[in-house]
Amino acid sequence: MSSEVTAPRMRPDPSIAHLDADAFFASVEQAQRPSLRGRPVLVGGTGPRGVVAAASYEARALGVRSAMSMASARRACPQATVVVPRFDAYSAFSARIMAALRERTDAVEPLSIDEAFADLGAVDPGADGWPGVARALRERAVELAGVPVSVGMGRSKLVAKLASAAAKPAGVVVVAPDDEDAFLLPMPVRSLWGVGPVSAERLEKIGVRTVEDLRGQPLDTLTMVLGEAAGTNLFRVARGWDDRPVAETRERKSAGAEHTFERDLHGRAEVAAQLPAVTDQAFDRLERHGGAARTVTVKVRFAGFSTVTRAVSLPSPAADRAALLDAAGRALDLVELTEPVRLLGVAFSALSEHAQLMLDLAGSVATGAAAPVASGAPDDDPDALRPVARRRRGRLRLEDAAPGLDVVHPRHGRGWVVKARDDGRVAVRFETAATGPGVQRVLDPATEEIELVGALGPDGEELPEPDAQEPRPEE
Repeated sequence: MSSEVTAPRMRPDPSIAHLDADAFFASVEQAQRPSLRGRPVLVGGTGPRGVVAAASYEARALGVRSAMSMASARRACPQATVVVPRFDAYSAFSARIMAALRERTDAVEPLSIDEAFADLGAVDPGADGWPGVARALRERAVELAGVPVSVGMGRSKLVAKLASAAAKPAGVVVVAPDDEDAFLLPMPVRSLWGVGPVSAERLEKIGVRTVEDLRGQPLDTLTMVLGEAAGTNLFRVARGWDDRPVAETRERKSAGAEHTFERDLHGRAEVAAQLPAVTDQAFDRLERHGGAARTVTVKVRFAGFSTVTRAVSLPSPAADRAALLDAAGRALDLVELTEPVRLLGVAFSALSEHAQLMLDLAGSVATGAAAPVASGAPDDDPDALRPVARRRRGRLRLEDAAPGLDVVHPRHGRGWVVKARDDGRVAVRFETAATGPGVQRVLDPATEEIELVGALGPDGEELPEPDAQEPRPEE
């Protein structure tokens, strides 16, 4: 073992839990739409460039995965039902899942809408030990939310998260300290935090395929192959050394928006023309969190799926829309647009709660121009989807009839849109979790009083008008 890295003092018990909902978006759809239970369900974009945000296990069995193009997913699983995301429903179910954790401890660290860490070190495991704690936690989350979840526990965040992945679907895995090596060493190195496709390829070249292979490498070799920070991190991770605490609150790191275009954009003028709309969406999200940003990053994904990011940093945080748009424009200028563009994104980072006013002597708002800081090689992350289901309430129009949206009819009651037909009519299945599988009817929205309404929560209560949100695709 290298003398340059000191082993941390680890906790003696597997008292860190990681709870992860299984195929969360699809599971919520199946919980609320009884006719979808046991059937393949795809949640995501329905247009020609749509991407899968979540796939039910029935669809996964046929090869469908999150972040796959919806066209490919439909070819692999033509019998699947496709619905658009309903983030108001997902948020309500997520709150119930998090409540199950917070009943046991205040030390809960949400990672996303469908997963969180919890520090249960103050909990008495009782006669059933930590496996009993994990089972009770899983059962309580299912009781409150009505969707399947998996729970992993270990003495570190690293092991707890890997354990929850091993427990899927709807299971429990508790890794005792004495069993960590048997659990970790056979795992593919790609399963570890910090190992993406590029790192995995570099490790493959020196014969590292498993965690056991990784542990056998000296620190000097890892830092030479991966760099000082990444190499040192993986040296520690390969030994299960992870003493990071569960943080009760997580500081928001960024706010952004992305848009995948129905047709590729050609040339700088076409791309630049779309930048204000994407920047406005990102700015709206920044505003909702009451913040200012110092760094503006533009992301461009080309038709061949290679991705580059470029960033511009301001002298101080700004909350002025024009200043941030100007910075986004300068970041876009740093991108060589030699190929057609399929996706454009803008993200604000280095956030602050307070913006420093920057006024020039003429009295106009300065942009805070600074030397552009270019960043970003082609993306390793295939995350091409940040879906936002924008919808209004009121009378259903044919153009609003996206599959999966909630509607109500004065005679038939509550239901959901299955699809809009070419003949101008809409197929609606009238059912809720309380009614059981319902009847599908074909109605004409021009003559029938079909109303778009809010989603129902886990208890069947109607939720308030949703705020646009953008959870990441599930893993």
